[in-house]
Amino acid sequence: MRNVLKAETLERRFPLLSVENGCIVSKDADLTVAFEVELPELYTVTADEYEAMHSSWIKAVKVLPEHSVVCKQDWFVKETYRPKTDGGEQSFLTRSYELHFNERPYLNHKCYLFLT
Repeated sequence: MRNVLKAETLERRFPLLSVENGCIVSKDADLTVAFEVELPELYTVTADEYEAMHSSWIKAVKVLPEHSVVCKQDWFVKETYRPKTDGGEQSFLTRSYELHFNERPYLNHKCYLFLT
């Protein structure tokens, strides 16, 4: 029995055409712009600050034209803490703090926003 499946290349199936001027261009002529967003740590904002931030997101989404796509990605990468040793003199408390957290695991958070 012969193979009836046709070979596909990744370039042909992949929907992206190119990256030009900092924008991602798809084969359907869609433009995507990516941003890195800095968000506050969890439980560090008050209820009023959280509400203000939420209403800002709502206002920003309402301004976008029809058929826009918003994609927010949160990336968590497990890393180990590296002490900040800039070679200068450190106080006893600063040095103790850095040694206490040395090589402890934590989740590093990055947030990306893609507008298409």
